[in-house]
This record gives sequence, structure tokens and C-alpha cells, in this order.
Amino acid sequence: MSAYEGDGGAQDGGPSGGSRSFDDDRRNSSGRQRSAARSRGGDRSRTSQAPSERRKRTDPARMAAFDVLREVDESDAYANLVLPPLLRERHIRGRDAGFATELTYGTLRLRGRYDAILSTCVDRPLPGLDPALLDVLRLGAHQVLGMRVPVHAAVSETVGLARNRVGAGPAQMVNAVLRRVSERPLDEWMSILEKDAPDALTGLAATESHPLWIARAMREALAGNGRDADEIGELLAADNVSPRVTLVARPGLVDVSDQDAWGDVDLVAGRWAPTALRLEASDPSGIPAIRNGLAGVQDEGSQLVTLALAGAPLEGRDERWLDLCAGPGGKAALLAALAGQRGATLVANEVAPHRARLVEKALAALPDGVVEEVRTGDGREVGADEPGTYDRVLVDAPCTGLGALRRRPESRWRRTPSDLAALTALQRELLASALDAVRPGGVVAYVTCSPHLAETQLVVSDVLKKRDDVERLDTPAAVRSAVRAGGAADEIPLSDRDDVQLWPHVHGTDAMHLTLLRRTT
Repeated sequence: MSAYEGDGGAQDGGPSGGSRSFDDDRRNSSGRQRSAARSRGGDRSRTSQAPSERRKRTDPARMAAFDVLREVDESDAYANLVLPPLLRERHIRGRDAGFATELTYGTLRLRGRYDAILSTCVDRPLPGLDPALLDVLRLGAHQVLGMRVPVHAAVSETVGLARNRVGAGPAQMVNAVLRRVSERPLDEWMSILEKDAPDALTGLAATESHPLWIARAMREALAGNGRDADEIGELLAADNVSPRVTLVARPGLVDVSDQDAWGDVDLVAGRWAPTALRLEASDPSGIPAIRNGLAGVQDEGSQLVTLALAGAPLEGRDERWLDLCAGPGGKAALLAALAGQRGATLVANEVAPHRARLVEKALAALPDGVVEEVRTGDGREVGADEPGTYDRVLVDAPCTGLGALRRRPESRWRRTPSDLAALTALQRELLASALDAVRPGGVVAYVTCSPHLAETQLVVSDVLKKRDDVERLDTPAAVRSAVRAGGAADEIPLSDRDDVQLWPHVHGTDAMHLTLLRRTT
């Protein structure tokens, strides 16, 4: 993620933009998820074949999963951008595409768990292994412990993959290591990891496959937002559950009830946002409304924070809106659609030219006159260049992305605590610029796709300490109003604070943070 890459609500996926091979029901506890994973352990029987007797090649789905993992590791690519075109290029479809998708994302999500298990089965430190060989072992471990693949098939096919991609010598090692992995079912391995850990949180980080620093930050964020810190197990487990594809019906462009626009697909209304639809199938690309830009793929939490900004009370005119960090355009498109219904216009600003082009594409279906401009510029300079100009401003700030780990599982292995210093400095500058750019009486929404306290509450507090012209709004009231507008049957659970933190294990959304602020003078 580049320095200016905010979260646009994009969802990860397999051949269609959403990984559909995992059960999407929200788990009520990490224990429930663990039990489900254990049940997928498959046949525990060993294979008696020697490595030389095993097949020397493997199937295209496994090779595709391996190649995606290597691209992710070597190029800092995101699997959701690499896997779908690779599957199309290699004509991998149907069940094979589903298998490749589950294998890829399951291995990425549970890499920490498998590394901890593999470290007990390999006679040398894992960092000393060739990275390609280590990826092969992770793929094999996921098949043995996390999928319904019989052990003999998982081992044989993985050895074939090793022969094809890393050589005959390493393939013999793969055979030996995976035989050791298969000696115990997943529940025994989990118990061993928990027992060997120096404390409960370290054990939980290993079994639920998160770096320890992220597990600690998440636990602190739960407590800092008025939730029980003991929910950490449920939260980490939710990060390991593949989310369903959620669509946004952009108001004024398409109606959720317009069957012709959605085509012959099975859609279910979102739980909270009136604009949200959950796709029961896996491929949104064939939906007419998606192809025509009338709708998009967007997490329901991302939709909620945008709707809350559009509905927040302000004083005076309501004519010009600004998305300060607009790329790649998901929130900008929803914001523009809402602005168009009110006779307002939107300016979309993005620092990176290639992301600005994505914003232009996302906004292409809006009627003439709604989008005033899509421009490339430094959001930190807008407040000084255009003071007091806008009525509503969205700051979808660049962040660690820790709130979207279920969609971009590779992020958990890339981010480090040292990333926070540069990001939080940028977040403070962008928020300060937005507060300068909004007129007195206007509203600013500070949004991050991260629950980390340093990126959320502390950024807002630090900026407001230096100002006496800003007041906090009742953000939960704005979110509840957006939910009620959709006629949701459930009351959305929010903490007793003036900001809002959404959670995957509570709300079924990404962990989006929202603070609404009003400029007073």
C-alpha cells in the first residue's frame, strides 16, 4: 500500500472478486471457527509412496495458487489483483477455480499458524528455507489441515508441485515434512501451539495466524472502544473468514429492486446499509449494473461511513462536497451519487495519477454536472489552497489496513509497527487540511480502515488539541440514522462514544473507524 493509498472498500476475491469457497457465516467465537477448521482436516491416513513414485507434476489449480503466492511475496502484489486474471489466462474455471481460490487465500490467511506448525517439523529455522520451498510447504499444510483433501492426495500433489517448481531434492523434503504434519489432526497442533506459547495472547496470535503486535493492537483497540478485550479471539477468528461479496446500489443510478439491472443473480439485502446487497454467487462481473457503473463492489462498512457523512447535520448551504483521498473511487462514487440527489457537486482529489484514473472510471456513470472535477493533487495542500470552500469533506486516510485483513490477508505479514509513525503523521496532516478546507458550519468525516488507536482516536485528539474551531458530532447517531433509513430490523450495536468503530466479528463489516467533526468558526 502506497503512502497515499486509502481504503476504497474493494473486496478481495478469486475468479470473480470474492472468495466464495469458505463458509461466510460469522463465528461467535474463535473456538467455533477452530472446530470447523478441524473438521476439514480430511483423511489422516499416510501415503506409503516414495517420493520417486509420486507424480512429477501437479494440477493447474495448485500451480496457480503457488504462482500467486510467489507474486505476492516477490512483488508486494495483492492476491485479489493477481489471482483472477491468472485464472482467466490459464482457463481455470468452475471447481478448479474455487479450489485455487480457497487454497490461495486460506494459505495466506493462516500462514502464521502453518509456520508455527512447520517449525516443529523442519530441522532448520524456517527463515533459512528457500522462500519458494516454504510457500510449497504452506500450501501443503493448508491442504492437510485446513481443507477436505485426503492426506495422500495433499502430499502427493504437493510433492508434484515441488518437483515442478523447486526441484527434485526439495520435493523429498516436502514429502517428509508433510508426513510429519499429517501425524496429528489440527486440534492437536492447536493445543501444542497454545501450550508452548509463553502467554495466552501469544498462543492466540499463533493459532489465529496474526503477528503478535497486531493481536496486541487489536486487543487494545477493543478496550479503547468500550468493548471487552476478551473478544480478541473472536475478532482474530473473524479475520480468517472469507467475506461474501457485497455490492453497493448507487442511489439515483440504480434501485435495489430493479431486476433488469441486476440480472439473474441471487441477491440478499445488506444487514445495515440501505444501499448494500450481498451477492450469494461468486462472480459480480456479469451483473449489468456492475458493468455499467451503476453499482459497485464495496464493503458494507465502507458504505455506512459514507452514508453517515452525507446524512450528518450541517449549518447553511450544502452544495460542494470533497473527497480528499478519493482513490480508488468506491466511496467517491457513492458520495457523488448522494450529492447528485441533493443538487450538490463533488470534487474528487487523489495524489496518485494511476489511482485518479480509477476514480474517473468509478465516477463515469454519474450524470453530467454532478462530478465537478477529478484531480491529482496533494491532499495536505487543499486546506491552504482552498480555505473554507467545501460543505462536506471526506478524509478516507491512508492507513495500515488492519481493518481489512480478511480481504487482504497478505497485509498482516507486510505491515510492521514502524509503519505507524509515517502513516499517523500523514493522517494528522490530511485531517488538518480537511478542517481548513471545510467552511464554518460544514462537516468533515475522518475515516480509516483500521481500528488501531494510534490511527483513529489519537490522530483526532492530536489534531483537535491545536484547534478551537472544531466540535465533535454525534457520530453514532448519524450511523444509526443511515441504518434506519434502510429499514434494518436490528439496532446496530455501537459503543457509548462520540465516534464509531465497526468490527468484523460484531457487524460483519471491515473494521472501519468514523469520526464526524463540524467546523464552528
